[in-house]
Amino acid sequence: MIDIEVIESSTSVGLSDAAASVEVASVAQRRRFTAEFKRRILDEVGRAGPGEIGLILRREGLYSSQLSQWRNWRNGMRSKKGSGITSELKTEVQRLEKENSRLKLRLRKAEAMLDLQKKAAEILSFDDESEGSDS
Repeated sequence: MIDIEVIESSTSVGLSDAAASVEVASVAQRRRFTAEFKRRILDEVGRAGPGEIGLILRREGLYSSQLSQWRNWRNGMRSKKGSGITSELKTEVQRLEKENSRLKLRLRKAEAMLDLQKKAAEILSFDDESEGSDS
């Protein structure tokens, strides 16, 4: 019998040492990007000319929707998951709602006074007509 020794080497099949050490995860994990990375990409995209944005996205493995979200983040806007309303806006809304309810009450009172004046005018005009017919 002839003994054949098999030597396993990543270079014998054309793989580099780095590629041979890469393991595939059984469960995909969500990628997380640092604020510094996001700013760097946004700056690079801002300087990019026509057609270069796609190249940057492909190179970094990103989607255009991520750029949109990051631009909103950079401009101080919140994502769709957040309420999008700051505390200043909430206080302004509360103030306006309070003023609105106060004005609605005032309107109801004014309408009630107008109705009362109309009824009084009808009663007075009825009395005038009845006095004129007796004479």
